Amino acid sequence: MAKQNLKEYLQDPFLNTLFQEIRQAGAVKSILVDITHTCNIRCEGCYFFAEDMDKMKAPKDEHVFDDFISQEKARGTNFVTVTGGEPSLKLPRLKKLHDNFNTTVVTNGLRKIPVEGFEDLPIGLSVWGDHETDTRLRGGGKIEVFKKALKNYKDDPRVMLYYTTTPGNAHEIESVVEQGVQNGLPILFSYYGDISNKGGDIDHNRGFGEVRSNIDKMIEKYPHMIMTSSYLSKVISTGMLYNEKWGYENCCSVSVDNDKNAEKLKNGKPFNPHFNAYNPDLASTRRCCIGEERDCDNCYDLWAHYSWIMLNMRKHLGSKQEFTNWLTSMYSFYLINRLVDFEKGMTYVAEMNKRIGILTKKELVS
Repeated sequence: MAKQNLKEYLQDPFLNTLFQEIRQAGAVKSILVDITHTCNIRCEGCYFFAEDMDKMKAPKDEHVFDDFISQEKARGTNFVTVTGGEPSLKLPRLKKLHDNFNTTVVTNGLRKIPVEGFEDLPIGLSVWGDHETDTRLRGGGKIEVFKKALKNYKDDPRVMLYYTTTPGNAHEIESVVEQGVQNGLPILFSYYGDISNKGGDIDHNRGFGEVRSNIDKMIEKYPHMIMTSSYLSKVISTGMLYNEKWGYENCCSVSVDNDKNAEKLKNGKPFNPHFNAYNPDLASTRRCCIGEERDCDNCYDLWAHYSWIMLNMRKHLGSKQEFTNWLTSMYSFYLINRLVDFEKGMTYVAEMNKRIGILTKKELVS
């Protein structure tokens, strides 16, 4: 029945185009790598420092880094997400990864990653709110991180604004999005987990209903520039995928070489059989992409929730709309990371958002 349903859904020319481009790009065998234990700012509640991952120092010996690349190439890795401290502080090592793998990097934007040598590197430019909020949460109240980042990356075709939203600052979403649009930067949304229990306007326990509603308004206003669909936004912010609640038992982005996950990987839930999240020492892995002991109830990681959707295709075959929800999520991941033709793929984004629709108009905001 599943194959029959899939064949039926793919009679739609637009859906078939997305599906065939993904198939042509091939399977993703991904890892996450922290290439440094240092950073030039201290963001409020950053998971990297909250769990003392900076204690696992990046190797000084370049041969160790080169051996790591050789090891991963031999293992079949073809996609690397680079995080860990601030990657722009280690440009030679970032260049080596970019030369050997499909690579995406997330940066705070204070130091520009040069164009030369990184011409087609996908860059996620982190922002946590409008200028006052972002300066407070990431710049210690002194460094205008967002302002400097926009100056560094204005109209840079490599860059997407990676916007981590907070419940008490939902009213800032329109302003941040419009600044992204004015600077030629498509926008991705993620959600802030208050892992340091700071409370106040960044407390995730306040819920993300208003945040989702304002994101949906931006999707309607700028459908060609918003890369996080209403469906993806709902799954991340509610932690629900059909009848399953988000948590460690169904997370797909756990390190397969970490002994802590040995029993979890036997529970029958889908997972990425290749994935490892490497600490800066390159010799150890952490339990999952964002921590060793992280409480999954405050995890709203965009990449992890993408994987949750992507590896649960069968759940989405009950109707054409459900399949569309899955396929557009899958395609947007490939598009963001330039695994498909980016220029052509961006022409599909408005139609992808149209096909999903605005979910907060169809239900009570949760």
